[in-house]
Amino acid sequence: MQRISSRNARFQVWQASLTNRAKRQRAGEFLVQGVRPISLAVDNGWPVRTVITDASRPLSRWAQELLQRLPTAERVAMAPELLAELGEKDEAAPELVAVLELPPDDLDRIPVRPDFLGVVFDRPTGPGNIGSIIRSADAFGAHGVIVTGHAADVYDPKAVRATTGSLFGIPAVRAPSQREVIEWVRRSADVPIVVVGTDEHGSVDVFDFDFTQPTLLLIGNETNGLSAGWREAADQLVRIPITGSASSLNAANAATAVLYEISRQRSHSFKTR
Repeated sequence: MQRISSRNARFQVWQASLTNRAKRQRAGEFLVQGVRPISLAVDNGWPVRTVITDASRPLSRWAQELLQRLPTAERVAMAPELLAELGEKDEAAPELVAVLELPPDDLDRIPVRPDFLGVVFDRPTGPGNIGSIIRSADAFGAHGVIVTGHAADVYDPKAVRATTGSLFGIPAVRAPSQREVIEWVRRSADVPIVVVGTDEHGSVDVFDFDFTQPTLLLIGNETNGLSAGWREAADQLVRIPITGSASSLNAANAATAVLYEISRQRSHSFKTR
């Protein structure tokens, strides 16, 4: 077991990965904080490269059992003041932080089944919104989330924390543009997928559209909505009717509302068969 008590090169690499996307990509790894996210990552078989523990205190039963489940993961004991920086905590250091291997950005990680539901988030700027949408997609039965275009990173610590572990329950894949996603949809010709965009000026209210069919749901950028490319690719644009003085909904809130409606429709359809 390696011990780290100073800001050596390894510590600096991990510290940089918290804020620098390019360095995360170069290292091929990202940091995960928190008992629930780390537990879910291990439960779902994500490759754990390193487990960093607090060198100043004994391990809890949870941490001991976790390490027993990860016999091939490297173990590093770190000074608590350094571990607190990696855990991004203002006060006490976390018990441990896990370093996970980045998965490939392969759209085929997302299963396409007759009940397919996928979510595209187009050019998001806020990592917290990415995490919130992944969490809602997981909660309402989606099979995967795709982040397209120039966007905040799925593996930014703010995004990972906002998923509360759902990142490890469903695939989240980054794609350069809508073109790669549309080509992937066309390859799934045996499951005809309808591409549905959300837009405040959509022609159909969300509860009037049939979401029981295989669906790829599009959520636009927080400020500008869907790109022209995605608007052109969409088979239908739907809107969420709102009242009051609000002019629109936050992207994550809008996604959650539509995902709930999809879940409601599919649940009702299943019960009436």
